[in-house]
Amino acid sequence: MTEHTPRNPVIAIDGPSGAGKGSVSRAIARALGCRYVDTGAMYRAVAWMATHEGLALDDEPALTALAERVELMLDDRTVLVEGHDVTRAIRTAEIDAAAARVARMPSVREVLVRRQRAYGAAGGLVMEGRDIGTTVFPAADVKIYLDASPEVRAARRASDPSHGLGSAPAALSDVASALDARDHSDRTRKSSPLTMAADAVRVDTTGIPLEGVVEQVLDIVRERLAARS
Repeated sequence: MTEHTPRNPVIAIDGPSGAGKGSVSRAIARALGCRYVDTGAMYRAVAWMATHEGLALDDEPALTALAERVELMLDDRTVLVEGHDVTRAIRTAEIDAAAARVARMPSVREVLVRRQRAYGAAGGLVMEGRDIGTTVFPAADVKIYLDASPEVRAARRASDPSHGLGSAPAALSDVASALDARDHSDRTRKSSPLTMAADAVRVDTTGIPLEGVVEQVLDIVRERLAARS
């Protein structure tokens, strides 16, 4: 694997849904002048394309072939699938559930992990997901694990307009149940389960405003990078 330098680092940010990975990762990438990649959007995009094509979500060979051939383009704000902007379309409860099923398939993960490593081969990357520090980039320059209480994560997801829940907050009990199901799926899958890397720094975002979390994570990143220089 390519060795990176503090000027061209790979920053891995993992954690469960609603922990603040997206907002924090984008802010860290901007502060460092790095590229940002949301790996969860890749699984969502494959799930969206599968439903669009009418593929069965338990057909691992078909989904693996789809993951191999589908054209994906991601930046810090937009997700394109075969040239179509699906940024909003992949942020629904239906696609979230479908993505969880897709993400449990080892051969699909193998394909997408290969793509993710290609994104970060040259460094200069902040990548968020659930297995970045453990599987995708186990030698990442800095590993952060964001977490928060289940109640806070559910409240954030319910009020987040980017997840297609409408202008009024979704019922917290429904969102909490969905997050609990997703957490269980992610933590119990055989291939690359959600877990904190042994050398990651855990940051609990419960009760901390976004700016405070970003400042805390930036301090950790800069300290780790300075130690590697």
